[in-house]
Amino acid sequence: MLKETVIKEMINVFHDVPYGVDHTLKVLQLAEDIMTGESIDSEKRELITITAILHDIGALEAQRKYGSMEAKYQEKEGAIIARQILEKVGYEPGKIDRVCYIVGNHHTPEKIDGIDFQVLWEADLIANMEAMDIKNDIEKLPGYIEENFKTTAGKVLAKEYFLNTGGI
Repeated sequence: MLKETVIKEMINVFHDVPYGVDHTLKVLQLAEDIMTGESIDSEKRELITITAILHDIGALEAQRKYGSMEAKYQEKEGAIIARQILEKVGYEPGKIDRVCYIVGNHHTPEKIDGIDFQVLWEADLIANMEAMDIKNDIEKLPGYIEENFKTTAGKVLAKEYFLNTGGI
């Protein structure tokens, strides 16, 4: 129920930008795949799921306010919008703080401080790699995956998508 409610809120924000919805749902699926592979417990699964749904929620507001979807603007606006949505749907305050921390830093790998953040980072990176040149550099790609992915499941997914099949 909560997952579906937050997805509806995300779709309302991205109603004129189908790519935003598509990207978010792809990141959500990848996060679910990583969580399954890592045997993440149900409480963390819920938090990661909500974070995946809201991770880019600030993109359009960043574009409107700053004329840019640059990471720092997206993170700043995303945490504010995520908090508004989560308070509206009655999510637990302590969990809201955690989701907002991750949403507000999700382009900043130095801020990763837990498995919940790591799973979101890896899911978003796999989705974003489809548009990155690194996916075509067969010599550098294995090292890039080793450097950026810490979970076994995330490494396996990245290798499956980009070393074995050529994309997602």
